[in-house]
Amino acid sequence: MPPRSRTRQQPVREPSPSPSPVVSENESIEETISQGEGDDYENLDDDQEPTLESAMPESSIEGLKEIGNLACWTVSSAKPGNGVEQLRDENTNLFWQSDGPQPHTINIHFAKRVFVRKIRMYLDFENDESYTPTRMSILSGTGYHDLQEVTTMNFEQPSGWINVPLDGVHEDLKSGRLRTFLIQVCIHANHQNGKDTHVRGLQIFSDEPSSFNPDEVPFTSKKVFAELELR
Repeated sequence: MPPRSRTRQQPVREPSPSPSPVVSENESIEETISQGEGDDYENLDDDQEPTLESAMPESSIEGLKEIGNLACWTVSSAKPGNGVEQLRDENTNLFWQSDGPQPHTINIHFAKRVFVRKIRMYLDFENDESYTPTRMSILSGTGYHDLQEVTTMNFEQPSGWINVPLDGVHEDLKSGRLRTFLIQVCIHANHQNGKDTHVRGLQIFSDEPSSFNPDEVPFTSKKVFAELELR
């Protein structure tokens, strides 16, 4: 019987993977940023209002001038080391903390009438918890004797910069500008029935050149403010 021939089996070669496209570091970063930009809106529920950090970028204050330095600022009460200076500091790790009975107030008194286009404040429930306001009203007038309510706002665990709506207030119904000498922020209640409150920033903006005259001398002392009250 003739010997059987043996067929040598060739090894099966797997197809080599196609080379991966080379992506530069800049392209990778850009893709990550573009994907992240839409996440904040996609993850929001229909009945959930976006925070100012996601809905109102810094471009929303372009062309506006912060005029808070032209006013005299007073508060109803303050814990030592957490007063107006900390409230006005650009560092939102600092804050004003009240130290007295409710309601808590912030008074912003200008030496002359100003045209306010935007008011915004920084609140942070994650860090402040029961110190975070839940109900707040904004009042305006020529002095304390004729303050009128501009708007009332309710908050649910706010985080970031919050815009105060000024559309259709007072005489400038179409322009959305508030003409005023005195602005009062009144905090009526806090989360979890907290007693005292935290506000980590409060800014006043104008787009009217006469409201931020470079020759204007801002308030620098309580004496000047007292003289204003005696007019």
